[in-house]
Amino acid sequence: MKILLTGATGYIGKRLLPVLVEAGHEVVCCVRDKQRFNPPQSIKDKISTLEIDLLKKETLKSIPKDIDAAYYLVHSMSSSKNYQELEKLSAINFREAIKNTSTEQVIYLSGIINESKLSKHLMSRKEVELELEKGDYNLTTLRAGIIIGSGSASFEIIRDIVEKLPVMITPKWLNTKCQPIGVADVIEFLLKTLFNVDTFNQNFDIGGPEVLTYKQMLLGFAKCRNLKRTILIVPVMTPRLSSYWLYFVTSTSYKLAVSLVNSMKVEVVCRDNRLNSILGIVPAGYEASIEKAFNKIENNAIVSSWKDSYSSSGIDFEVSDFIEVPTFGCFIDKRSSSIENKEECLSKIWSIGGETGYYYGNALWRVRGFLDKLVGGVGLRRGRTNVDTINTGDSVDFWRVLYAEKTEGRLLLFAEMKLPGEAWLEFKIVDEKLEQTATFRPLGLLGRLYWYSVLPFHGLIFRGMLRNITKTES
Repeated sequence: MKILLTGATGYIGKRLLPVLVEAGHEVVCCVRDKQRFNPPQSIKDKISTLEIDLLKKETLKSIPKDIDAAYYLVHSMSSSKNYQELEKLSAINFREAIKNTSTEQVIYLSGIINESKLSKHLMSRKEVELELEKGDYNLTTLRAGIIIGSGSASFEIIRDIVEKLPVMITPKWLNTKCQPIGVADVIEFLLKTLFNVDTFNQNFDIGGPEVLTYKQMLLGFAKCRNLKRTILIVPVMTPRLSSYWLYFVTSTSYKLAVSLVNSMKVEVVCRDNRLNSILGIVPAGYEASIEKAFNKIENNAIVSSWKDSYSSSGIDFEVSDFIEVPTFGCFIDKRSSSIENKEECLSKIWSIGGETGYYYGNALWRVRGFLDKLVGGVGLRRGRTNVDTINTGDSVDFWRVLYAEKTEGRLLLFAEMKLPGEAWLEFKIVDEKLEQTATFRPLGLLGRLYWYSVLPFHGLIFRGMLRNITKTES
């Protein structure tokens, strides 16, 4: 069957895609930016790709007419202040575009919305569902709460909190109940509802076997990691203070922290588990899902991460907008050095950031990350999804990967830190030499003052980084 997959570069979409291909389906992947789409090599000849933007109706005309079913996996929590209106418009445009196809079923992954008073984020999910219901196809909505898996926002935030804080003074929303579910089970539900007539024109809550408070989830995570943790809940933390607490302790952006805090005040517990019986699925427990996630992490086999989404930085742009590094009106620090071992040099470049660091002055990089956090930036806590692989669109600490071609020997990074201007960092191998170029396009007088204030540190850091990347380890 021919399946339309929206959100193919997203956390769930990346994991669902190979499963659909393995099941024998022809998959048409919808992405906003083809340069960010890096499917596994083994399935490239079994899929096709469309570059569409659901907010731009004219781009949806390229959707094939002979689609049999579609997955709607598009949502955002922080890319703009009016994301509710934009999400609603995206759903309407999608519904109208699907009218012109032979689509029998649309499957939408939403959030659990059983409370009478919902957060803006959950209310937006509900409004999208109401719009999709108006289509002339069979809609199946799966409503999930907290999703636990390697690279998921929930998992990484819980991990940040538990691993960094032996004693936690926390807001009262830690007493809110939820029903977490493992990402592998979410994928199984998404696959098995496909063309299942018993799920047509219905919505289902999906969750694991346990109903837990957020406090119990933190303590359960600590137990799995053999960590002793103490949690004190205080009633005086307002939503704003809670958002700041979450922002500084974890790798989330402030906008995302606000959305999460507002959602965490709402109970997300399943009404029933009737879909389990319909599909014959027995979801794994919370601790089992955590163990499975760490198996992926330890084997460096994380398929997708929320940190690679643009929402992790709180900004919204196309990779292609910044891939051409400017020179006019820019400050440029360009250095080159002979390479002793090309393969070793490439390996170092492709491992930069995260736990590896920057090969020189890592303490200074951490200070820069801390200062970025203080002014509302992403800091260094995002790390990287995989230890030794980088793809276009990935996040690496406070950088976004704009171009990554190992055979060409070129890696281009764009700074997502808070700056009075725009910054790029490029590594390029040319004629047995490594060219390392830092480019800064200042914004007004403040940008120029910033460049000159950090210039002494640049000379120290960039010189040392280039030297250590190009030299052969003895």
